[in-house]
Amino acid sequence: MKIEQIYTGCIAQAAYYLESNGEAAIFDPLREVQPYIDRAAKDKAVIKYIFETHFHADFVSGHLDLAKKSGGKIVYGPTAKPEFEAIIAEDNQEFKVGNYTIKAIHTPGHTLESTCYLLIDDNGKQHGIITGDTLFIGDVGRPDLAQTLVEDLTQEKLASYLFDSLRNKIMPLSDDLIVYPAHGAGSACGKNMMKETVDTLGNQKKVNYALNQPNKEAFIKAVTEGLLPPPAYFGSNVAMNKKGYRNVEEVINSGMTALLPAEFETVAEASGAVILDTRDSAIFWKGFIPQSINIGLNGDFAPWVGALMVDVAQPILLVTELGKEEETVIRLSRVGFDNVIGHLKGGFEAWSAAGLETDTVNRISAEEFAKKFNKETSLVFDIRRESEYAAEHVDEAYNKPLAYINEWVKDIKPNEHFFMHCAGGYRSMIASSILQARGYRNFTEVEGGFKAIAETAVPRTDFVCQSKVMQS
Repeated sequence: MKIEQIYTGCIAQAAYYLESNGEAAIFDPLREVQPYIDRAAKDKAVIKYIFETHFHADFVSGHLDLAKKSGGKIVYGPTAKPEFEAIIAEDNQEFKVGNYTIKAIHTPGHTLESTCYLLIDDNGKQHGIITGDTLFIGDVGRPDLAQTLVEDLTQEKLASYLFDSLRNKIMPLSDDLIVYPAHGAGSACGKNMMKETVDTLGNQKKVNYALNQPNKEAFIKAVTEGLLPPPAYFGSNVAMNKKGYRNVEEVINSGMTALLPAEFETVAEASGAVILDTRDSAIFWKGFIPQSINIGLNGDFAPWVGALMVDVAQPILLVTELGKEEETVIRLSRVGFDNVIGHLKGGFEAWSAAGLETDTVNRISAEEFAKKFNKETSLVFDIRRESEYAAEHVDEAYNKPLAYINEWVKDIKPNEHFFMHCAGGYRSMIASSILQARGYRNFTEVEGGFKAIAETAVPRTDFVCQSKVMQS
């Protein structure tokens, strides 16, 4: 028997591959499915089942393409109502994969159809449990996503269901059981995940704050407190996972349409496409196509695309580093942004060489910022998360989290200059590109962000550990 975690860091997602005696199962596969097919072929195994823990909100699953290519049967837990052929398991129903038994355990709470899969070896020993978004390492799934799909649901009611699922179905299981969650730290599906991506159930009973609440009321309060609003694209991803979607190969082929600079300009004007520039912020600020939005491929790319672009049907034109075109299209498809209509052939260098209009961002070093900063007169926007800002920030700086830019941009006074920074420069360049695309140029972005500022003499508040901030 083999059980492997296939972890994708850019969206903090874990799929799982299980093989036994020539049969294989895939749990929560990503959009691009060929790696799973290749992995099974390596073991000379046939993919028998594709198990889904729930209708995912933060990414588009590869279940449909994988079923079509492999012949494997898609399995969901009780109450799931997909608009395609699938096995809807009953609670405690068992499935055989080689000599292994997979037992479906219905655990509503994160969503109504959420289901964990208990892994039982050929000797009847319970080896591990694939928990989806029900139980994470250090956290549990947020209970506020399904409420947007069912009118009479509240996050408190879902949290109540989650408490019952955990207490009655998961926690009574053996302490030596290995917990295999669907996400790790960085995912928006939880708020307090540990850096580890597997653990024993026994240790989670000791260290997981949610599993240590004294009663249901305390649990509900603990898991609902401090939840940030879910990213706006989550609903679209749920719909795609439930209803179906385009074949990922078609999506890639469309995105790989190479456009010469003049063609690119014409298509951009005719289509109303967003020009998405995925180059590093250290390169972008020196020169880019006017009105383009910078979300660097080397950061939390997909989550920020989803959070800020929102509409998965929005036509997109890409500007990437040379050779990164296909990777960018694939990573966009993971979060449902399938309408990439082409990319700039030759990258920004080709655009510049063609003599077409370019733009820049007014960026200065932290040292320059320190020279210009005046505590009494300087306006500073800190676009980090609230918890980062609360831990330590520039004296008198205003917290304007990037996630809420569509709200606070309305309050900007066009004639009032401000400095802007994040933690290291990634998020502040995203914000800079959005602001300039909307006509705001009355700001200066600080290179290196707060990390670099902290090494200067700019006055700051006293440091408070973020964990303490989050618990307060």
